[in-house]
Amino acid sequence: MNYRFITIEGNIGAGKTTLAHMLAQHFNAKLILEEFADNPFLPKFYEKPQQYAFPLELFFMAERYKQLKDMLQTQDLFSNLVISDYLFVKSLLFAKINLLEEEYNLYQKLFDIINPQLVQPDLLIFLNAPVTQLQANIKKRNRSYEQQIEDDYLLRVHNMYTQYLKQHPVRTLMIDTTKIDFLANPADFQRILDALEKEYEVGINYL
Repeated sequence: MNYRFITIEGNIGAGKTTLAHMLAQHFNAKLILEEFADNPFLPKFYEKPQQYAFPLELFFMAERYKQLKDMLQTQDLFSNLVISDYLFVKSLLFAKINLLEEEYNLYQKLFDIINPQLVQPDLLIFLNAPVTQLQANIKKRNRSYEQQIEDDYLLRVHNMYTQYLKQHPVRTLMIDTTKIDFLANPADFQRILDALEKEYEVGINYL
């Protein structure tokens, strides 16, 4: 496999972290996981979105930047595989959904300063899941602050990712999670492993 830095993305509850763990274990890769539990504004945001959206997104961006910068600087990308369960640009995408226009404009200026300093992934794996499946996964993992997430919010997140992938040249492997159950079916996980042996063009490629 020629990819040295793989990022997994998708909506809330799509299975990003699960797949990242499985791939990292299979390839004995360095694993970078989003530390969402350390964000003190996350439970408050779900209770009062407008009040806590800006500090929430600033905290996420700062933590993601520090984590990626620290880990990728100490990693030889030419000899060791790195797998992450988030794309740094998700900071900007969620900010677009959650922030007021004036807040977002300021946030984008900060993002534009930080983003060029980071190594971009060789391949993005995007887990595409319908809202019904996302809600089932959210309920199953039972994080208290997530239980009130509405379908409309998940649809907005989906549309934001879709728009981004259509407009930006990212080498993407799109996986329909209604057709592939990589956690329960070893054959489906093997399909993903086989797919990672292939070379893909920049843009959206479907498994």
